[in-house]
Amino acid sequence: MNNLVYNEMLKIVRKKRLFVIAAIVAVLVSLFTYAQFKQVKELQERLGTSDWRTQLQQQIIDAQNRLSSSSISEEWRKYLQIRLQQQQYYLEHDINPSAPGAPTFMRMFIENAIDLFLPLLVMVVAADLVSSEASGGTIKLLLTRPVKRGTVLLSKYIALFLAISFILLTVAILSYVISGMVFGYQGWRLPLLTGFTINGEELNTEGVHLLPQWKYVLIELGLAWFVSIVVGTLTFMLSVLMRSTAAVMGIMLAALISGAILSNMVSSWESAKYLFMVNLRLTDYINGTAPPINGMTLGFSMAVLAAWGLAALVIAFIVFTKRDVY
Repeated sequence: MNNLVYNEMLKIVRKKRLFVIAAIVAVLVSLFTYAQFKQVKELQERLGTSDWRTQLQQQIIDAQNRLSSSSISEEWRKYLQIRLQQQQYYLEHDINPSAPGAPTFMRMFIENAIDLFLPLLVMVVAADLVSSEASGGTIKLLLTRPVKRGTVLLSKYIALFLAISFILLTVAILSYVISGMVFGYQGWRLPLLTGFTINGEELNTEGVHLLPQWKYVLIELGLAWFVSIVVGTLTFMLSVLMRSTAAVMGIMLAALISGAILSNMVSSWESAKYLFMVNLRLTDYINGTAPPINGMTLGFSMAVLAAWGLAALVIAFIVFTKRDVY
């Protein structure tokens, strides 16, 4: 098994996709760091102060002004109402949720990347693990080894598992190092609030408690890793089912993009909560953002994703072991 996994990792490395992904992450983190720096400076110049309380008060006023508009959608109105209550809670308890620093940037980057950017990076690696060998005919040579088919596929899945872990580690390190050059590397012990729950359009703060930011970031990285593993497993299944890598990438891309759209539109579609792409934003449950559909919880979304991932893995192994590749 060790030799098989090593061989699969060599294939992934030789395609240089992990290096390309690292370069993409470095460029995007640099762009986002610069954009956030400009945003902070513009806000300070507009308000004439760098005091976070004044800035938070201005954000509350802006949210109240938006809520007074009759042209905003009900979904956006609900989001603003909950966000407004959170901001008021932070202000009342004298906690700055956006204190400058690399850990804060890491946290915000993960929250914004978990449902689309990270899954797309994983998809790039997973899409051709099996389909490229099927279309190129090398799968026949691979199966001539005195090893069971299930073992061969398991080695590919373990290699994917390691590649996904490498991608998450790369995102964490690069986001911290690059953003720290601008915002500084402090902030690991910054106290953050978690435990918000949503009841309709009301924010429930009974279970709110403080966490140091390093624990908060580790939790979000763990959730992002779990989402990436599930998306990688689904892509892996499609790679087994289809010979065309382009078809695999097209299907997953359509699913991920539709999920990003559906999350803002499905509040009245109760059964949509069982779709995997509607459950990808696990970090929203940590920071208190309203779920796409009332009643959804962190445990529910993780269970749905785990069910999809397990089903995909079972299908992949059954098809791979039964298919006639000769």
